[in-house]
Amino acid sequence: MLQKINNLILDNENRTLILRGVNLGGDSKIPFDTPGSEISLDFLDTQKNVSFIGRPFPLEEAQTHFKRLKKAGMTFLRFLITWEAIEHEGPGIYDEAYLAYLRKILLAAEKEGINVFIDPHQDVWSRWTGGDGAPSWTMEKLGMNLDNCDLCDAAITRQRYQVLHNKPYPKMIWPGNYNRYAAATMFSLFFAGNTYAPNLQIDGENIQDYLQNRYISAFRHVQRRLKNCAAIAGWGSMNEPHYGFIGHQNLMQAEDPMLPIGLRVSPWQAICAASGYTVKVPVYSMLSFGKIISKYETFNRQKVSLFKEGFSCPWKQAGIWQEENGTPSLLRENHFSQYQNRPANFADDFLKPFIIKYINAMKEADEKLLFFIEGLPKSTRENSHPSWSKNDPDNVVNAFHWYDGFSLYTKSFRSWFNVDPDTSKIMLGKRKIAEYFTECLAKGIGWTNKKMENMPSLLGEFGLAFDMNSRKAFKSANYSLHEEAISMYYDAVDANLLHSTIWNYTASNTNKYGDGWNDEDLSIFSEGKERAAAGWKRPYPMATAGELIFFNWNKKKKLFSFVFIADDKINAPTVIYLPHETFGSSPKIEISTATGDVIKQEYDCEEQRLLVYNDGYSGEVIITVAV
Repeated sequence: MLQKINNLILDNENRTLILRGVNLGGDSKIPFDTPGSEISLDFLDTQKNVSFIGRPFPLEEAQTHFKRLKKAGMTFLRFLITWEAIEHEGPGIYDEAYLAYLRKILLAAEKEGINVFIDPHQDVWSRWTGGDGAPSWTMEKLGMNLDNCDLCDAAITRQRYQVLHNKPYPKMIWPGNYNRYAAATMFSLFFAGNTYAPNLQIDGENIQDYLQNRYISAFRHVQRRLKNCAAIAGWGSMNEPHYGFIGHQNLMQAEDPMLPIGLRVSPWQAICAASGYTVKVPVYSMLSFGKIISKYETFNRQKVSLFKEGFSCPWKQAGIWQEENGTPSLLRENHFSQYQNRPANFADDFLKPFIIKYINAMKEADEKLLFFIEGLPKSTRENSHPSWSKNDPDNVVNAFHWYDGFSLYTKSFRSWFNVDPDTSKIMLGKRKIAEYFTECLAKGIGWTNKKMENMPSLLGEFGLAFDMNSRKAFKSANYSLHEEAISMYYDAVDANLLHSTIWNYTASNTNKYGDGWNDEDLSIFSEGKERAAAGWKRPYPMATAGELIFFNWNKKKKLFSFVFIADDKINAPTVIYLPHETFGSSPKIEISTATGDVIKQEYDCEEQRLLVYNDGYSGEVIITVAV
C-alpha cells in the first residue's frame, strides 16, 4: 500500500518512492477488434454492441506483457478504462463480462509486482466527437443525431474526414474538437449545467447532475467489482477535463483555441453550424505561428442540424440565442463569463467540486486510496489546476501532463531546434532546449507547491511520436533520434525528482496502424519489440531509505549518479533499477558516505536491482554506477 506524506509517496517501509511506468494502453480507447478497425465507417452501427474485453491485451498475453514491463523497471502503470467500456449499452447497464476480465488482468499484474492507478480516460468527450470516453447515449439524451456530427462540423472524426473532405486526415488535428460544438457543449453541461442551463433536465435531473451521477456511479461500480485487487494503488478522476465554453468572455471570439494553428472557430460560429446554419471560419497559417489568417473554410455547407426532430440546441433553450426570420441572433455573448457575480474560474468553480464529489464517493470503499487528479490539457499554465487546501480531501496527487508540443504536433524532432507553443519563441541549442524542458516541468510542480498544498506531483503523460520524420525509422530500424528525444524528456523528469508514466504501451501497435486511434503512434512497444528502449530503459532509484536529494543518468558517459540522506531508522534497503542491457553483470559500483563508513550493498543481476542497506547509518550517501 502506498502512502502520501506531505509531498512524498512512501511505501510500507517508509522508503521514498519514485513511481515510474507507462500508460496502458493506447488502444484501450476503442473497442477490441482487428488492427485498423478504428478507421472504419461502420463504427457508429455497433455503438451498443461493442466489447472492450481484450483491452489492453488478451488475458492469455497478460503475463508476457507484465513481465516485459517489470523487466524494464516500469512497475507503476496508469491503467486506462473508458466510461463507454463500462456502460456502453445504456444508463445503469454495466458490462459485467468486461469487468470480470479486468479483474483477471489486474490479478496478473499483482503476480508480477506491478501497481496501477485506474485512469478514467477520455479525449474530447467521446468517439463520436473525434476522441474517446463517454458512451453515445450521453449525447443522444440531448437529441443529438450522431450521424450528423461531422456533416454540420460539430466534430471532426478520423472515420469520416476523408469521405467528406476528399483529402487525408491531417496529423494531430483531433484536439481541435475541444473547441467544436459537440465536445464543448457536453463539457459545459457536464461541469456547469446547473449554472448555465438550469432548466435543462434529463429524467428529472438537471443535465449536470444527471451526467455526473451516471459517471461517478459507473466508476463506483467498477471499484466494487475490482475490490481487493491488490495491484490497484489509486484512481484518477478524469483524463484531461476541459472547460468547453465556460469562462468565455465573448462567444463571438475564439478565445484560447486548443490548436492555435489552423481552423479557429468561435463558440458562436460552432453554435450556429450545429443548428443548421452555414458559417465561414478563419484558418490561421503555420508560417505565422497562428497569428495571421490565411483563408476561410465553410462550416456546414449542407445546412444539416445536429438535432433530431423535436429537439434543439440546449443553449437556445437556455436563452443565449434565438432565431428571427430564419437568422440566428446572439442575445448573451457573455453568458459563460460569470459565476456568482464574478469572473468564472473553471478549475476552482466547476472542476474542483466535481473532483471532490468523485473522491468522496470512491473513498466510501477505501479510505487509503490515492487519487490522481488532473487540470486542463494545457496543465503547466497557471489556473489550469484547481487550488487545494487542508480542508479538501487528503491522499491526492497532482497528475499533470506535459508534451514537447512543437515535436508532437509537427511529428518531427531536432535536439537543437524547438518552439515554445505558448509564446512562439524559437529556441536554438540542445542545452537551451533541455533547460526549457526542465523548466516546463518545474512550472507544473511550482503550481502544485504554491496552490495545491505541496501535494506530490506525477507526470501522467509525456511522450514522442514514433512515426515522426515521415516514418523513416520504420524503414531503417534506426531509432537513435527517438532515443535522444526521450532521453531529454526523462532528463527533465529526473531533474525534478518526478514520478512519471510515459505515453504509452499499446500491445496491438503496428507500423501500419500505430496505436489504432486518430493516427497516433506513440507506443514504446510495437510488433513484438521495444522501440527506442535506450531512451526510456534507464536507471533510477525505485525506493530510497531516506531523503532523496538528486539522481542523474548521463547517457553519453553511461554514468548513474545518486545522492540521498540515509535514515538509520529504516531497515529496508534502498533499491536502484539498473537495466541489464546497459550495465551487464558486473557494473562498477562506488558508494561513499559523509563519515567514511562502509555500508552494505548487493547487486541482483537477474532482477536488475542494486540494494543498499543503511545498517544503522544516518547521513549523506553518494552512489555512482558505471558500465
